[in-house]
Amino acid sequence: MSDILLSFVLGIIQGLTEFLPISSSAHLLLPSLIFGVTDLGLSFDVAVHAGTLFAVLYYFKKEILLMTKSI
Repeated sequence: MSDILLSFVLGIIQGLTEFLPISSSAHLLLPSLIFGVTDLGLSFDVAVHAGTLFAVLYYFKKEILLMTKSI
């Protein structure tokens, strides 16, 4: 499996499972082990988690802005 395809699959898994009470690091590691490919590294994991953080902040931007104004 190519790194680009694996990155796409891991991104989809990250997006679908982020709000489940399971380890984010584990659901990035397990598909790599299942498909028998090497892990893409710590920098990739950090980038995926940062992307998730930015997506969540963007989705809740109105609520975050309201909470900030209420302070």
